[in-house]
Amino acid sequence: MERLLKKPFGVPVNMRRAYGEALTALGQSRPNVVVLSADVSNSDHSFMFEARFPERFVNVGIAEQALVDVAVGFARCGFVPIANTFAFLFATRALEQVRTHLAYGRANVKLAGAYAGLSDSFDGPTHQSINDLAVMRSLPNMTVVAPADPVALDALLPQMCDMDGPVFFRLCRNEVPVVFDQSYRPMLGRAMLLREGGDLTLIACGVMVAPALEAAESLAAQGIQARVVEMHTLKPLDTEMIARCAEETGALVTVEEHSIIGGLGGAVAEALAAARPAPLERVGIRDQFTESGPYPDLLRKYGLAAPDIVQAAQTALRRKEDGRR
Repeated sequence: MERLLKKPFGVPVNMRRAYGEALTALGQSRPNVVVLSADVSNSDHSFMFEARFPERFVNVGIAEQALVDVAVGFARCGFVPIANTFAFLFATRALEQVRTHLAYGRANVKLAGAYAGLSDSFDGPTHQSINDLAVMRSLPNMTVVAPADPVALDALLPQMCDMDGPVFFRLCRNEVPVVFDQSYRPMLGRAMLLREGGDLTLIACGVMVAPALEAAESLAAQGIQARVVEMHTLKPLDTEMIARCAEETGALVTVEEHSIIGGLGGAVAEALAAARPAPLERVGIRDQFTESGPYPDLLRKYGLAAPDIVQAAQTALRRKEDGRR
């Protein structure tokens, strides 16, 4: 599986621009795709789709509830609408419409949640999207996807559009390392094994895949072989992969740019409790709001860097050994 990875990582690419390019390519191949925006097209680069297909682009203004409802209307008319606003607004201001008009009715609407995690780094705690995964995965009928890099975005965006039903697609604002090469072939609902290892498993989602792989390299230098799994789909969760990793490695660490409550860490903990309990450490944002600041500094401040993952892995291994005594 390691042939999927760039070694070393490719030059960082701006995920906003990568999304705009992928969206435009999608519009070229799928004439039934329409794109809607809550007046954020310059922010998330969906303006690139608008420039190419103006007749299939609708700006509803700064009205996130209306954004969801108009998208549902397009879906009922046979289109595949992709609605765009900041991730935290789907999970807060527009949540009633997402829950009742989209998820409950199983409307074929795709929600592109921009500026997720800490990537809206200078707009303060109200804009940091640190609980969107927890909210979205709690909604019946909702699929939840978090691509790791531009290659993953390109591969998963068409699959999101081809499946029937609501999807939340989580997007980063900033530049991220290119992790994968063009042999990467993900499938929604199926985790990707990126690196083998028998001592413990690191399970990462979204842009935290790159630091998880860095942490695995650091652990290898210490003689610790860490398996690395990309969990690009948080719902439906690949519970078989989680149970297999628990059985074969005996300890796990989850890594997410999100609260440790209710996101990837919560989902994996639920899966372990139901199938094969094992020591689990969760790397993510503790139960707190976050601050403004440069994105890399925020990741370090809130314990989301590779050394933090290494520390969590060492704790998980100690718990694993303690359980054997």
